[in-house]
Amino acid sequence: MDIICLMKQVPDTTDVKIDPKTGTLIREGVPSIINPEDKNAIEAALVLKEKHGGKIVCISMGPPQAEDALREAYAMGVDECVLLCDRAFAGADTLATSYALAMAIKAVGKYDIIISGRQAIDGDTAQIGPQIAEWLKMPQITYARTLEVKDNKAHVERLLEDGFEVVEAPLPCLVTCVKEMNKPRYPTVSRILKACKELKIPFWNAQQINAEKSRIGLDGSATGVKRTFAPEPKGLGKMLTGKTEDVVKQLVKHLENDNIINR
Repeated sequence: MDIICLMKQVPDTTDVKIDPKTGTLIREGVPSIINPEDKNAIEAALVLKEKHGGKIVCISMGPPQAEDALREAYAMGVDECVLLCDRAFAGADTLATSYALAMAIKAVGKYDIIISGRQAIDGDTAQIGPQIAEWLKMPQITYARTLEVKDNKAHVERLLEDGFEVVEAPLPCLVTCVKEMNKPRYPTVSRILKACKELKIPFWNAQQINAEKSRIGLDGSATGVKRTFAPEPKGLGKMLTGKTEDVVKQLVKHLENDNIINR
């Protein structure tokens, strides 16, 4: 089975800082990690490979430092890594990003299933996976909490707000994973050493994936960011301590003093 895994490097922080002049995230001094749900996707791909054999190609798009995240993915067990890295990709919204990734997938050429995380923690749009499926004109299953492949079909339980549903799709198809799917494995020492010392990750530019200039970067973006800002804090909270009955009495008193409840 030939599997393509999509992965993004994201800031490892919940304390997001915005450049007031450019409206972009300040990434300097902020450590980066593999997007958490993309790790679940990598684990899902590894499980499929262990059961069915084959090869896993991990693709990411980003600046040169995203190479570090790909090396971690390799240390986890993927077979090959590719980084889309070109200034022409800069400023891409989800439409332009998904187009570039779809063109890279076409350049890889052979695949039975594409797996990615549901969404990235620095964007939370959950649009990239479905858009790639549309570019490639293939079935898609989102919010997968389980994944099995049999009889040339993907069998999935989709996580819903009030339960789950069981669906299937013929291969090739695209599946996006939620964190509830699995627990990503730790890289092995031997794979870490190989990833650091031996692995050579190709950097693909727009020309190498035959991407149209009008569809990538700012030119290919259907949306733009008008303003980005961090919300003002709403005020400090207050921690109530003590026995349960005492805490309840304190809470009621605070609510009465703030005229939220009346007795």
